[in-house]
Amino acid sequence: MLAGAVGAGVAQASPAGGGGAPSACRPANHLAKITDAPGSAGHRHYRVTLTVPSGYDPCELAGSPTGVRFSDHGADRGITAGRYGDQGTVVTLGPGRPVHFDIQVPDDGRGVAADEASFTLQAPGGEIPGTSVAEGRLQVAAGTLVGPVRPGA
Repeated sequence: MLAGAVGAGVAQASPAGGGGAPSACRPANHLAKITDAPGSAGHRHYRVTLTVPSGYDPCELAGSPTGVRFSDHGADRGITAGRYGDQGTVVTLGPGRPVHFDIQVPDDGRGVAADEASFTLQAPGGEIPGTSVAEGRLQVAAGTLVGPVRPGA
């Protein structure tokens, strides 16, 4: 599924390729999928992987996505996520260069089901305009945190 664009932000995606094609960091230009990841003591983890089809210029991302919200069959779950980790590391997203981030959820038995996460990606200079959307089954709860974007799937 292609991530949809909603709203507006304050910064343009930082160029990493500069070839004149549309930026891979724009929400409509990348794919985002949620999958299970190995848990840790007291937490469930999910991986959100962003991939880009050919025809888009690579771009730079930094830090954790912001404005993260979760929904289930279109109904907002009322859970927003905080951030954790180093917010200054810059990674490149582009064709053949996937990136991912972690969703860390307290495993305290109070989770609610969700099938979608919406979020705003961050460039080194600020927010990238629009809202990206990832699909996949997960459980979320109060205290959910999102880690910084990292290279690789």
